Amino acid sequence: MPNYTNLPAPSPEQGLNRYLQDIRKYPLLEPEEEYMLAKAWVDHQDSKAAHRMVTSHLRLAAKIAMGYRGYGLPQAEVISEANVGLMQAVKRFDPEKGFRLATYAMWWIRAAIQEYILRSWSLVKLGTTSAQKKLFFNLRKAKSRIGAYEDGDMRPENVQRIAHDLNVTEAEVISMNRRMSGADASLNAQVGAADEGTAQWQDWLEDEDANQAEAYAEEDELQARREMLMASMDVLNEREKDILMQRRLRDEPVTLEDLSSQYDVSRERIRQIEVRAFEKLQKRMRELAEDRGLDVPA
Repeated sequence: MPNYTNLPAPSPEQGLNRYLQDIRKYPLLEPEEEYMLAKAWVDHQDSKAAHRMVTSHLRLAAKIAMGYRGYGLPQAEVISEANVGLMQAVKRFDPEKGFRLATYAMWWIRAAIQEYILRSWSLVKLGTTSAQKKLFFNLRKAKSRIGAYEDGDMRPENVQRIAHDLNVTEAEVISMNRRMSGADASLNAQVGAADEGTAQWQDWLEDEDANQAEAYAEEDELQARREMLMASMDVLNEREKDILMQRRLRDEPVTLEDLSSQYDVSRERIRQIEVRAFEKLQKRMRELAEDRGLDVPA
């Protein structure tokens, strides 16, 4: 990926308002223009094309970053991490998939921001469960939804409801709420000078309808399960592993008839090996899940 040292960068010295005004000078791309620029990057590693794709989406990165205020982190650094995610999205974007770069970039931007927050907050380490990460990113929204605006500890009935909704313990809700308590900046604060007709902070908020924090947590847990599955395969011998993968881990499972011919045994014997291998795999995955605080469905 080309070096983007000439990108505008938010800084305490420059001021956030100035940065938000600066990035508005980069025009948005029409679909056809975006496609041609993406093709130039994919086919020829055209750094100028990649630069235009990044700069045209800096406003999107800033808007998403504004949705992650209230974690006690400098907003300029959050926006910088959002820009890192945007660059990763441009690097991996495939224009032949048929969707716009903005749609694809949203996930990368949010993922970069959330990884930065998790690294920066001592109360939530990367080794915590997906449910705890979900609580971390959704507690404020959950409190707002049920009208839990009180300062300090929440009422027991509110703690109980949030714990149930987010699938965590009441003790985790209480602990997280105490650590994250603090006044949020006013959403009605103006961005830019009044005579420029600029918007309020709330106009930069991310759209929460897609619940990207939850999607991120689910993706993180799915990745953990994939890793457990691969690690659990070690309990199977080569024949068990091959039969199980061909029967249960392929989009189009191989028939018992075909496998019986391949291994020169009866179809019933193949079925028995498949069932036994699956039982062994489930047992091993449950053991690993208990160590990592995850659930494995029966």
